[in-house]
Amino acid sequence: MEKHGWRHLNKVRWLVLSLVFALLILLPYISLYQNFIAGHAYDLLTPHERHIYDVVEWITAPIGQSDPANNLNIIKGNTWSGTLFGLKLSDPLAVVGQMAAQFAVYWPLLLTTLIPIGFTLFFGRFYCGWICPATFLYELNDKLHQYLQRVGVLSSRRRMDLRLKYLVLAVGVGLSTSLGTVVFSAIYPPLIVGREIQYWVTANGVGAGSTFFLVTLLFDLLVARRGFCRYLCPGGALYSLLGRYRLVRIQRLVDRCNDCTLCDRVCQFALRPMRDGFGQECNNCTACIAVCPTDALAFRLRMTDQPYQGHGHLGPAYRRAQPISSARKGDE
Repeated sequence: MEKHGWRHLNKVRWLVLSLVFALLILLPYISLYQNFIAGHAYDLLTPHERHIYDVVEWITAPIGQSDPANNLNIIKGNTWSGTLFGLKLSDPLAVVGQMAAQFAVYWPLLLTTLIPIGFTLFFGRFYCGWICPATFLYELNDKLHQYLQRVGVLSSRRRMDLRLKYLVLAVGVGLSTSLGTVVFSAIYPPLIVGREIQYWVTANGVGAGSTFFLVTLLFDLLVARRGFCRYLCPGGALYSLLGRYRLVRIQRLVDRCNDCTLCDRVCQFALRPMRDGFGQECNNCTACIAVCPTDALAFRLRMTDQPYQGHGHLGPAYRRAQPISSARKGDE
């Protein structure tokens, strides 16, 4: 049976998530470094600040050595809104919240969402699985739950109505309009993670967002698996809607499937790959592809999921049905 390379994408995804998280940590230090340079303050720095200066100078030397005050501005901001190599990008939820708060369309800001929206229309809820810095922590939190469950400390978790997050999105838009402020900024995990890292680096402390994020971790750990992302995240709701008819989606190759159910068990969003059920909630994280022992899951270009194809052809249920089907064909 020919092997495909899709299973290695999950390793690439973890690398991307790690790099995004590391970048969120580095960016506040870069800002401090630029401030030190602008103030010509090296001789006035404390030993700790000099250490920061030297380390950041070494890390950023390939880019900013000649003119760090300007060259390092090519990467600024966070995953909510920022600049990446001179390209201004914004989370679509940031723009939705801003337009609701101002009750007006600010076109320059809207244009910064075109690339994220385009990728979402093509790849679906990929931001949640491949870029969101909160996902990095939520997936580690899920590993912790699996360990605690194995040793008998925690039990299985509840399921809730997936439509809850769409209600949170609608209520958030309504509150933003009535209050004139972007209320999503207080409850959106990827923004909170970036903001709290910045507080920690620049002010040696954390804000109220850390408490909120800790509550979401406990909710995932004790109540529902990946519960905040699946049931409450307004960004997840928006990306799910935008990516409902994505072109790139995972599909089960029924002729390779052996009905082992590993794909169902590994999916943190409780989707049903074994029933060909991915839907708009799937973030194309490829965890199911990575765990499949027969390479029975792969990416295909389709605007809708494949209807249920029945039992896998390598599984016992399909093989048991074959003599019966053959006998019926003989009788006919």
